Amino acid sequence: MITFTASLLLLIGGYFVYGKIIERIVRPTAKPTPALLHPDGVDYIPMPGWKLFMIQFLNIAGLGPVFGAIMGAQFGTASYIWIVAGTIFAGATHDYLAGMLSLRNNGESLPDTVGRYLGLGAKRVMRVFTVVLLVLVGAVFVSGPAGLLANMTPAHLDATFWIIVIFIYYVLATLLPIDKVIGKIYPVFAVVLLFMALGILFMLFWRHPQLPEITEGLGENYTGLSVFPMMFVSIACGAISGFHATQSPLMARCMTGERQGRPVFYGAMVAEGIVALIWAAAATSFFKENGVSYMLDGKETLYTGADVASGISNGWLGAFGGLLAILGIIAAPISTGDTALRSARLLVADMFKVGQRSLSKRLIVCVPILLVTMAVLLFSLRDKEGFNVIWRYFAWSNQALSVFTLWALTVYLTRAGKPFLVTLIPALLMTAVCVTYICVAPEGLGLSETHSYVAGGVCVAVSAVWYRVWRKRFNRRCI
Repeated sequence: MITFTASLLLLIGGYFVYGKIIERIVRPTAKPTPALLHPDGVDYIPMPGWKLFMIQFLNIAGLGPVFGAIMGAQFGTASYIWIVAGTIFAGATHDYLAGMLSLRNNGESLPDTVGRYLGLGAKRVMRVFTVVLLVLVGAVFVSGPAGLLANMTPAHLDATFWIIVIFIYYVLATLLPIDKVIGKIYPVFAVVLLFMALGILFMLFWRHPQLPEITEGLGENYTGLSVFPMMFVSIACGAISGFHATQSPLMARCMTGERQGRPVFYGAMVAEGIVALIWAAAATSFFKENGVSYMLDGKETLYTGADVASGISNGWLGAFGGLLAILGIIAAPISTGDTALRSARLLVADMFKVGQRSLSKRLIVCVPILLVTMAVLLFSLRDKEGFNVIWRYFAWSNQALSVFTLWALTVYLTRAGKPFLVTLIPALLMTAVCVTYICVAPEGLGLSETHSYVAGGVCVAVSAVWYRVWRKRFNRRCI
């Protein structure tokens, strides 16, 4: 428990110490925000800071800090290290800087921010890449909660019924003004999710299980897979996630002051890291007690994280507490899926310059997105392997998106004469993770680990040289 407790304290301290350092780099001003300059009653609506934090936290949470942390916990103590270091130095920094750039540029979407600093070609690639990711998020975050709801309700209310219900909710949340649905129910769902995490945290200290300590090494690896890069992709939303930067514009269009940035963007990511750490520790204890593994006949089996989460919640919190915990697990992915599709609507609307004040224009943009999402969902439901393929592509594309964002942020900091190492180092690390993963993964190139590591190292070296050459040229132009 010493390593876990220290990790928890480091995450909390990271918000107040490193988060303050990052905030000083940006230097928040008192300038009026987009929500105050031109409210439109749909997407640009001023909201209080506490509500923005709750919405952002629920937006970015999804299945990542629960199922991702449970899968990542099978890599041993290394999961604690990545959750803490990744959250403080990579994820929260990534979320805060991307959110503040969006805020200062009229709440612009992520592809526009990337294009501003990496060029028109990167902007075009990011537009397609981001829309694809958002559609994947909307699709993969339906079947999980639908399955859990089916287990809690009568037999005639099966998973198909709940998928239809969730999709109807998606339509409403995507089309209606942000304060009508999201602004009202998200804070309630966020409280439930936080209750779940705090309840599991209390039981961890109450039960005081034998958790692996950093002094004992990296602990037992249940997966048989290499920690790098597999763990870094498994624990995505609990450490760093490119998806978060697609959600930041939603809050940037509702903020009333730049000083809300650190609690809303950096703080929500730290809160997610804490949730991920709690579930990683609980899962570690659960594995030791039950001998659970995600490897079956040598094949990776995804989504049994629901069984582990249900077992922990019901076993540790009792019937009522377990019910609330499961509801929190259900609410998180649904809320992430609907805001993903809302972000996709805003992105496509910005791309084709379609105003979103009228419902008819929102429908013009929204209907094609929802139809494509439904098609992806139906493919994923064909069989278990169909879902696994969609999930793995989502996980990799999610981390690849963070690479684009981190490099754009590095260029921004360099141009502004600010400390660029805070994003350059995470950019190089995530470049290595994404290249190595797509090379070694079965759904990627399927290369050997040795060849994959070499490819990752070469891409990192090329990226570092490219940046150094660009920075020298930029400095010469500024003289």
